[in-house]
Amino acid sequence: MKLILIILIMSIGVKAKMQSLYSFEPNKKYPYGRVNPEASKQVKDFEEIIGQHTCESISRNTDQSWREPVDMIWTFKYIMNGTAVQDSTLKADGKHSGSIRIYDVENKTWQISYYSSQVNPKAKNLPMWTGGKKSEKLVFYRNQKAPNGTDGFFRLSFYDIDKKGFKWVAEWTDKTETTIYPTWKIECKKVSK
Repeated sequence: MKLILIILIMSIGVKAKMQSLYSFEPNKKYPYGRVNPEASKQVKDFEEIIGQHTCESISRNTDQSWREPVDMIWTFKYIMNGTAVQDSTLKADGKHSGSIRIYDVENKTWQISYYSSQVNPKAKNLPMWTGGKKSEKLVFYRNQKAPNGTDGFFRLSFYDIDKKGFKWVAEWTDKTETTIYPTWKIECKKVSK
């Protein structure tokens, strides 16, 4: 009995120490975590988006028409003790996905790795975008050629961001960003912060 009591006391002590060391992680009081004051100030770029949202996702068919909207839940939280951001989606069509967003202080850009339940078996690495804040938008780029071979970007943008929600669009653009072709649109309303 004494041994069980000692183990219980030790585990409570370890848990309390871990909670004080990593107090910016998601917890009961802060289910989406908090920004660590020692993190780069850019971690606050996602401050309005942190929380859970109900969304409508619309993407293109192979014939370029728009598909029927898909309901989804999109959740953003601070991770790595408040120094990075992670998001995850739960979609009604079963195609779930998410990203890990880390700010690279040295290169002054966000590094975003995307993962999905629809894994490409030929992919050797997770797709990655870079970028950051542009005016009132968050904009991220990945080099990608158009089907006709034209050099360009696959650009992801968060916009119309406020406490009530945000909009998001994925677009192919040429290198000058004058030719723009949207491929996926999402509109979200915040349900919890």
